[in-house]
Amino acid sequence: MHEGDDAVTLRPDQRIITSLVPSHSRVLDLGCGDGSLLRHLITTRDCLGTGVELDQSSLATAMSAGVPVLGMDLNEDLGEFHDDSYDVVILSQTLQAVVSPDVVLAEMARIGTLLILLVPNFVYWRNRLKIIGGRMPASHDLPYSWHDTPNQSYSGVADLEDWFAEFDLEIVERVCLDGRGRPSRVASAAPNLLAGSTIHVLRSHWAEPGTGRSHS
Repeated sequence: MHEGDDAVTLRPDQRIITSLVPSHSRVLDLGCGDGSLLRHLITTRDCLGTGVELDQSSLATAMSAGVPVLGMDLNEDLGEFHDDSYDVVILSQTLQAVVSPDVVLAEMARIGTLLILLVPNFVYWRNRLKIIGGRMPASHDLPYSWHDTPNQSYSGVADLEDWFAEFDLEIVERVCLDGRGRPSRVASAAPNLLAGSTIHVLRSHWAEPGTGRSHS
């Protein structure tokens, strides 16, 4: 399969994530959906990949495409993975839907060295206008109505980066996306206001308790 043929199936934000993953990496994709991103990383960047997905329909689609995927609950089952067992752990458009974000982020830092998170910005200016206008926001990054959303928590970019600091996660790179999920230099000037979502690349400095061993 040619890279161009496979890349056509990816969203713009997924293509950006692909460019941030080093070739030949061991990749764990949490909430991998139909496995498109992981499949692309395996076929075009020679990565060794594992996906985690709970939705049965998405799980079946990923498996039928030959993607190595496990039917696991992010909120309960990440302890099954060994310490420092992956080079890269990806969580794309899923953080806001997990029950215990603190637990999931801590487990990611334990499992992998580089963490890549794509998170919608709830305080994006268009969302603010909708709230001022008396309506809950719905957008490219927050596509659900208030009554059927799977989202558990919302954050702005400033909230998110303060939270990363609490976990001693070093921000290696931040990519600001516009309201359509495309890179935006304008949004980079004031991400908390102008970014529809962000992709953060984080380096984990997790150390195993009592050993002093940490990610390099």
